[in-house]
Amino acid sequence: MPNALQEAATTPARHAQPRTWLRAVTWLVGAGLHPRAGGTTLDVARDLAARMDYRLGRVLYDLEGTAARCGVSTSTVKRHVRVLRELGALAWHRHGTKKNLRLPGRPYTATATVYAATIPAAYDEAMGHRLAGTGYDARVLGVTDEGRTLAARAIRAKAHPVGNNTSLTSGSAGRAPHSPGTHHDVPAAELDGGLNYTSRAHARAASPRRRTDCGAGRNTRPNRSTRRSGSGGSPSLRHPWQVARDIGLARQVRPLVGWTQPEGLRRLAFALRPLIDRGLDAHDIAAELTGLAVDWRPARPAAYITAALARDRRAETVRRPDKELTADPAAHQEWQRWLDNRRADAPARTDDDRRHARLYAWDRWSEVAAHYDEDPDDALDLYGTRLCAYAVKRAAPPA
Repeated sequence: MPNALQEAATTPARHAQPRTWLRAVTWLVGAGLHPRAGGTTLDVARDLAARMDYRLGRVLYDLEGTAARCGVSTSTVKRHVRVLRELGALAWHRHGTKKNLRLPGRPYTATATVYAATIPAAYDEAMGHRLAGTGYDARVLGVTDEGRTLAARAIRAKAHPVGNNTSLTSGSAGRAPHSPGTHHDVPAAELDGGLNYTSRAHARAASPRRRTDCGAGRNTRPNRSTRRSGSGGSPSLRHPWQVARDIGLARQVRPLVGWTQPEGLRRLAFALRPLIDRGLDAHDIAAELTGLAVDWRPARPAAYITAALARDRRAETVRRPDKELTADPAAHQEWQRWLDNRRADAPARTDDDRRHARLYAWDRWSEVAAHYDEDPDDALDLYGTRLCAYAVKRAAPPA
């Protein structure tokens, strides 16, 4: 990228938020597009991303502070920031100067350099992104078929079980096993209808007296797979293999949703039962959970999931009376003609499209809100109810 195209007003690269920008920088460095880009370039980029404005993607240069935090000299920081500019990953939003502004009350005042995070077209082409607009104000409108395949492959690559795999840890004999206790002193979840397991004392008091089977010579005990269902509150049997399946799904979901990781697998599996019983796989469950807590991390994830799903069930039971439906959109000929033409022009939407949109469109809530304003039914089908509601709420003008 020449110097003339390293300004925010002239760059052909689009602006980005820090998390997306850091992924693009990692790809640009790994692709070997610049001979001087390397690990130090990524260290400088991580320092900039950590201080970057989340919405606008702008950051103060802070040359000396960046050098101190990265453990390198100021000349090294200057060199790698130049590499980022030449890659098209940074653009000048404002040039700093050491000239004294002569502000009253201050003996010396200068202006700081402000950089804007940008993503060049090479990354968008490799990822299969379809852009709307050009230059700094361009935005991602969708993905091509190749980009959709890459995104689905990346999601599947993340869905690996978390645990002590013997094939991966055979060479590390000194590694300690996982702690059986709770993670970071997280209190036990208050699940709807009771805990996942009852104590032996309460189970003995609630269960009939144990009887001795004379023929087999052993005691018969209540089945440990008996649980209290999360939906209705009435006792129901759950086979041990179903419990094991629930825990296996929870093990796949937990790495995909950051705020669920402090929770234990058994409590998380119990809280996810309503979603598992609906036939959702790990990626669909992760998409549902991503919308439950967008801007914060619940202290007790399992209890929060149970309460949120119970709230959604109560909301679904509230139906509008049939007498309020005064018109049938399907009876309108122009509307049906427009729908037929749209179905003929647009490619068929797949479950991978919906899964990718519901996982990765939370940062682009303005696009979701605009899509919902234009075509609510199509937006709900693509993004889901929770993401559309979040986008509309964010886009609404302040009261």
